[in-house]
Amino acid sequence: MKSVRVIQGRGVPLKRSDVDTDQIIPAEWLKRVERTGFEKGLFSTWRDDRNFVLNDERYVGASILVAGPSFGVGSSREHAVWAIQQGGFDAVIAPSFSDIFRNNCTKNGLVPVVVPDTVVQQLWDAIDADHTVAIVVDVERLTVEVPSKGITAPFPMDAQTQYRFINGLDDIGITLGHATDIDSYESMRPSWLVNR
Repeated sequence: MKSVRVIQGRGVPLKRSDVDTDQIIPAEWLKRVERTGFEKGLFSTWRDDRNFVLNDERYVGASILVAGPSFGVGSSREHAVWAIQQGGFDAVIAPSFSDIFRNNCTKNGLVPVVVPDTVVQQLWDAIDADHTVAIVVDVERLTVEVPSKGITAPFPMDAQTQYRFINGLDDIGITLGHATDIDSYESMRPSWLVNR
């Protein structure tokens, strides 16, 4: 997992609530053996509508998804997070997330940013007024900002999750941080317990 301290980019206004993981990445994509190529399935059902926001060329290259409440509800599939990341997004801003989806985000390096509905609306308004407007997600300071519009809002993140992002640590990285203790424990195990 890469270290994430500050994300600066353009936003996509996904003006929908209760977006579930099947809408993010339909079930037929779960049959893939590889962990790549999921960006092609990202919101694929909605992509059939030519007016869907991600079909708008103005948002090509945007890296922050700004969505409505209850984002990521539904199944526990990690594929939803992979699809969003492979679609070029580093953060999702919404008033609320499913607990499982938020947990999958934090373990895979996608920053879930929870802000009130009013802040999401301010962000949507700023993007609607100027699709090139820069949004800054600061994981160190735990703020979302649109400097050109004077928008600044704090967001919550527990200290352990913030530590993960800043240091680029997934579960394996955290475990490897205890390698000395693990080696010490293993060296003291009785031989009859080793290589069973």
